[in-house]
Amino acid sequence: MKLLPRLSRVLPILGWASLYSRDQLVSDLTAAVIVTIMLIPQSLAYAMLAGLPPQVGLYASILPLVFYALFGTSRALAVGPVAVISLMTAAAVSRIAEPGTIGYVETATALAVLSGVFLIGMSALRLGFLANFLSHPVISGFITASGILIAVSQLGTIFGIKAGGHTLVEQLGGLLGHLDETNVPTLVIGALSVAFLYFVRLRLKSVLIALGVGKRAADLITKAGPVLAVAATTLAAAGLSLEDKGVKIVGTVPVGLPALQLPIPSLGLVTELGIAAALLSLIGFVESVSVAQTLAAKRRQRIDPNQELAALGAANIGSAMSGGYPVTGGFARSVVNYDAGAETPAAGAFTAVGIAVATLFLTPYLYFLPKATLAATIIVAVLSLVDFGAIRRTWTYSKGDFAAMAATILITLLSGVENGVAAGVVLSVVILLYRSSNPHTAIVGLVPGTEHFRNVHRHKVVTSPSLLTLRVDESLYFANARFLEDRIYDLVAANPALRHVVLMCPAINAIDASALESLEAINERLKDSGVTFHLSEVKGPVMDRLKRSHFLDALTGKVYLSQYQAVLDLAPRMTKEDEALEEGAGI
Repeated sequence: MKLLPRLSRVLPILGWASLYSRDQLVSDLTAAVIVTIMLIPQSLAYAMLAGLPPQVGLYASILPLVFYALFGTSRALAVGPVAVISLMTAAAVSRIAEPGTIGYVETATALAVLSGVFLIGMSALRLGFLANFLSHPVISGFITASGILIAVSQLGTIFGIKAGGHTLVEQLGGLLGHLDETNVPTLVIGALSVAFLYFVRLRLKSVLIALGVGKRAADLITKAGPVLAVAATTLAAAGLSLEDKGVKIVGTVPVGLPALQLPIPSLGLVTELGIAAALLSLIGFVESVSVAQTLAAKRRQRIDPNQELAALGAANIGSAMSGGYPVTGGFARSVVNYDAGAETPAAGAFTAVGIAVATLFLTPYLYFLPKATLAATIIVAVLSLVDFGAIRRTWTYSKGDFAAMAATILITLLSGVENGVAAGVVLSVVILLYRSSNPHTAIVGLVPGTEHFRNVHRHKVVTSPSLLTLRVDESLYFANARFLEDRIYDLVAANPALRHVVLMCPAINAIDASALESLEAINERLKDSGVTFHLSEVKGPVMDRLKRSHFLDALTGKVYLSQYQAVLDLAPRMTKEDEALEEGAGI
């Protein structure tokens, strides 16, 4: 009996499968049909974005879904190829192999293996918390910039010209340099596909409902919009012989499923792809766990971030085994999966069956599919990632966060996605260190008529020239210990009448060894100046650690349970002035 709960933590399927009901089966099958319809054109398009043959996108949408169903903790997350990871894959792999070659596909598969190993390693070490070091403004900036890069990179395909590049400058330069080579039939197909897909996304559902179509049917037709675009343009390309007029088509797509095997990357390839795999895994995990947590909260469910690392790692290993490339949880398809009524991860497994059936029987019909249609699918999908509103909101709320967001966007656009995400990681850590090394401090006084203490610059409070109370709103550690020393020394030097300094500690959750040495130095220096050093409102765990040191023995003052007790003991005149203020106000 004790073994099952332990196994369920590693294989969550053992928990929900034993309670699986007929109603859940119906809901999961319905969601799987809708997501499959959506996923087929997306998988083809994202593979093209990664510089891979279209069938690789289908391969990457089968085993990952099955493996996630076994190991994942989210009931609605849909795993597979996504836009940002596809772009990062193209950036990493194109430095090593030439797009269109067997070596390119093999390198992309090796990247999936390394990503899987990296994620599983993070799970084993319980490093899911590392994702917290990526601030939301930085992630938002990176995704926005990536969305712009992805959309611009597809304009060449829309115009029927060759325009490559990994940065915005390179892409625009290539586009403008070959604009005179535009293939008009390709441009017509691409432009009409973009317009149709935008109409489908923004208006089709409301139009269908207005015409009397049921809400459920209207939703299914809307989700099938990309499939309709694929079917219509494929028939047009075949019927009008558009290939002879210069329209680039997908061509022969191999029928059947790939043989299962796990490629073992060479040491040289591990060295070349290691950093890219780590960055790709980190971004993929952050994107996936954010979606999973959002959807879980709506149903009052929970996910386990460390188990999610293992599940995503397994999904990437599964993708590599089936000849795919790196995958993660996708926002759009996960929301569709959730809205379609998915109750358990079995919906993902059923979707995998649907994709496998499509790979076995539908690929011959994709021969005449114009690449411009896939480019249009990508453009419409990724422009939802571009959130200029977030930029404006961040600017209004925090200039520091805006600077980090703007820097991430500019570096990504001008230097490429790998440098952009690396800069994002560095900026997130720098912001964290800067803020914690420059903690907010406040000189506080007694609020009349209460036992509360507030910032002297924000409230009308009672103070005493002989007593200084400094509140620190941050834990003390090596990075901010010197800041606290300098702050106290400056305040003492500016007030010759000072006799007591109280460090108010309600927000201090920890004091490391470096900060302890700083407190000892402050105590000695104030002692030499004839000033007594006290603490107040120290939390229990912090006090326990201080008792294991010699600091309390050498402390010139006392440790007070509350700041009000400190005032009663050190500056009782403050309470007298407080009473006088109350009487004067007629309280």
